[in-house]
Amino acid sequence: MSGAALLASSAPAAPPPPSPPQAVDPVGDPQFDAALPPLDAVQAPPAEVQPMAGQAAPAAPETPAPVAAPATSLAATPPAAQPANDPALAEPLPPLAGFDPNPDTSKAKVPTSQAARLRYTSQIEGLKAIGLEDEFRQRSALGKGTKKAANAAQVAARAAEDVALAERLMKSAGYYDGTASSTVLPVPNQAGLVAVTISATPGVRYAYGSITIAGAPPEPTRIARGALPLKPGDPIEAAATLAAEANVALVLPQQGYPFAKTGDRTILLDPDQHKGDYSLPLTAGPRARFGGLRTKGDPVFGLDHLAVFPRFERGQRYDSRLTEDLREALVGTSLFSSVAVEPVDTGQTDPSGDSIVDLLVTQNRGPARALSGSAGYGTGEGVKAEANWTHRNLFPPEGALSVGVIGGTLQQGANVSFIRSNAGQRDRTFTVTGGFNRSNFDAYEAKTINLAATLSRQSTPIWQKRWTWSVGAELVGTNEQGAALNATDDRPRRNYLIGALPSQIQYDRSDSLLNPTRGFRLLARVSPEASLRSGVHGYGRLLGEGTAYMPLGSAIVLAGRVRVASIVGATLEDIAPSRRLYSGGGGSVRGYGFQQLGPKDPQNNPIGGRSQTEFATEVRYRFGNFGIVPFFDGGRVSESSKPGLSDMRYGAGIGARYYTNFGPLRLDVATPINRQPGDSRITLYISIGQAF
Repeated sequence: MSGAALLASSAPAAPPPPSPPQAVDPVGDPQFDAALPPLDAVQAPPAEVQPMAGQAAPAAPETPAPVAAPATSLAATPPAAQPANDPALAEPLPPLAGFDPNPDTSKAKVPTSQAARLRYTSQIEGLKAIGLEDEFRQRSALGKGTKKAANAAQVAARAAEDVALAERLMKSAGYYDGTASSTVLPVPNQAGLVAVTISATPGVRYAYGSITIAGAPPEPTRIARGALPLKPGDPIEAAATLAAEANVALVLPQQGYPFAKTGDRTILLDPDQHKGDYSLPLTAGPRARFGGLRTKGDPVFGLDHLAVFPRFERGQRYDSRLTEDLREALVGTSLFSSVAVEPVDTGQTDPSGDSIVDLLVTQNRGPARALSGSAGYGTGEGVKAEANWTHRNLFPPEGALSVGVIGGTLQQGANVSFIRSNAGQRDRTFTVTGGFNRSNFDAYEAKTINLAATLSRQSTPIWQKRWTWSVGAELVGTNEQGAALNATDDRPRRNYLIGALPSQIQYDRSDSLLNPTRGFRLLARVSPEASLRSGVHGYGRLLGEGTAYMPLGSAIVLAGRVRVASIVGATLEDIAPSRRLYSGGGGSVRGYGFQQLGPKDPQNNPIGGRSQTEFATEVRYRFGNFGIVPFFDGGRVSESSKPGLSDMRYGAGIGARYYTNFGPLRLDVATPINRQPGDSRITLYISIGQAF
């Protein structure tokens, strides 16, 4: 081997292979520049000018001597061919008015096939065990749409977005070491289909180590720590942390610190111990007590009327719940487009050292006039519509004028009311009403004039109160045609003058006025009355009612109602027909016409009674904005003043509901179970609001 090596070393060396040609950048290459002719020696080829019609051709210009190009110059481009001497070129151009800008597409080849779309399937691994799979699927980019994409790049982009989502969710739940990845693989034997898998590896969950609130004096620090429901050893979850800090910001103003603010938290993670030390900066501000009221903006009320609304006294420890209560009471007047209440530091202190804060009420006037209406239909009651116009502040402050009109097939009337809201005291309303009404029911036909005054505390849809009450006085003059004395003669007509002192009280623990789903209500009503007709006849009208609502799951509510009423102290003949007790109808015992349940006269007209017993049950099933309500009702009316359960009549049916933002629209269809001669087989009720 060594001899061969020596021999190879003594042979003459072979010439090296030629180098491959190298690309040369012409910019800055002197040889390239030298190979080009100078620009001033290059002449443009002469242009041949065609004479216009009727003109002689111009003389040809003198051709300069050609310049020799260097031998290394680039290949010359042959001169462009000169246009032929075509007579058509000399003809005038066609007018623009006849030009059609739309191209002729009759012979165009239009593609009819669409580009194939890529389909994919997706799955997630590793998040179900830590309870995050459902939340991931709700936000997943791959899961949205029809699981189709234009190309593989779009699938990969969605997968990358889901990888980032999985990592964010893990960190929000305390898995700070969590990682995620994605794979995109074609599905065998299925062209155009790929499978995407998001794989998550949570790792160890971090927990709180120490928990510190810094920057505030001892008392607000103690309050804040008690309001911060975080403990060492709890998992570090973003949602729980944010909720805990929001609770601190809520509780401190309730405990006398209106200007308390929390800063940006810090959590120092220890990857070895998988713990995080939590610290929350707190600026408590001064402890404060209520001072007076201020106002700005477009005032609806002066300070004298604003002073009616607060439920606190000057010098009382500040509580943000009482501030919000004042704002809600002002909203409840419906006279503001917007209203805000906020504490303002006066710079003064009381003897204990607490700051005095005033409440600044920013008023923005809203529309004072309102127009409302309602309509319904019931078997035996006919069509009935009501319209009401109100000016809520015609007599400031909060002196309203309201005009109402009732029209229907069996009832017509009008009334005018003066209403003073928050009359000298918050939530107290004084009302004076006068009007007339004409009713033409099977039970009676009446023409009535009434005048009433009431002092009350009532709920509104914005401000629902637990206790409500009313006391009042009423004077009624009525001409009525009541029960027939025999089967052939006309029903007698009588005049009545009635004075009454009605009052009622209600305890409401339901969660809504128009559509309750839980809770109960208790109502008691008493009305001592005197009727002047052939002497003075005194009697008392008594009524008690209870309703209850119990949710059965998220979509079903079981509702029930019981009512018992009695009239004591007078015979049935001494009581005007319109003041007697009746049952039957959409708000009573469904399955029977309005006021049709109970004793009848010889002409089969209801005569009313002195006692009443009713019950109603409903199963309210709601899906979206719609609902189905099967129901079962029962009741009785007796000429005796003692309520009882004998001779009960029953009705059953089913209803439909459409839920709106102002209450449900109701349609009920019912039939009497123990139907008597004269009872309709089917009754129909249409109205706004639940039956009870």
